[in-house]
Amino acid sequence: MMNVRWIAAALAILVLTGACVQLGRWQLHRLDERKTRNEVTRTNLAAPPAPIGEIVGPQGVVGDQHAWRTAVVTGRYDASKQVILKYRNVRDKPGFEVVTPLILPDGKAILVDRGFLARQSSELMPQHVPAVPTGEVTVTGRLQRSERGGRTTGGTPEGGTARLINGPDYAKVLGLDLYDGYLMVTEQKPANDPALGGFPGPEIDDGPHFFYALQWFFFALLAIGGLVYFSRQEARSDKSAQRQPEVADRPEARAGAPD
Repeated sequence: MMNVRWIAAALAILVLTGACVQLGRWQLHRLDERKTRNEVTRTNLAAPPAPIGEIVGPQGVVGDQHAWRTAVVTGRYDASKQVILKYRNVRDKPGFEVVTPLILPDGKAILVDRGFLARQSSELMPQHVPAVPTGEVTVTGRLQRSERGGRTTGGTPEGGTARLINGPDYAKVLGLDLYDGYLMVTEQKPANDPALGGFPGPEIDDGPHFFYALQWFFFALLAIGGLVYFSRQEARSDKSAQRQPEVADRPEARAGAPD
């Protein structure tokens, strides 16, 4: 009969198989989400520029449905409330991003990511930050939702620096009525300082989720295959154990046995 240890191992394999199947399904779900997001991104990239108020509405919240939509805003930069983003990477290069609030005519403000400064050597802060344009500025850029870092406080500026761009968190510190989201500059009048590097566009592909799903399903098949194999081995062992007493009970075996 199958021993307790084998039954426990079989149950563990079945649990492992179920977990692999669920992880595979989860990867397929993520693939569907990514395809939906890519479709939204393609639509937004193709949409004509529009005032930010027409895009996000009176709520002032930039959501996933607005990602990479081109918005046009006109206002005045508030250089006194500029924030330097640390530990950023653009095209695999470490550096800093310069975020400056743009005050709109209606009093509301939008965080503008003016550009990227590659880190020189091991500097902790950029040695030179391009000056903020004075007077009225018209910015055309791509909308992005506020960045969130889980339980970290990287979205709250401290000492003029932060790690994330988060409208509500910045509003508490800067004392501004900010949109919940930000704008990445693609064009500015007057022109942006050439020292500030631009940003790459979005990656529109399906990612590795389909292949990850195949891997998890393959692991599930391996687990089931192993269970079938060891089940047969266990059954053969049981049959062998049952045959041994039968051989000892044969007349020939008894005749040859000593009295």
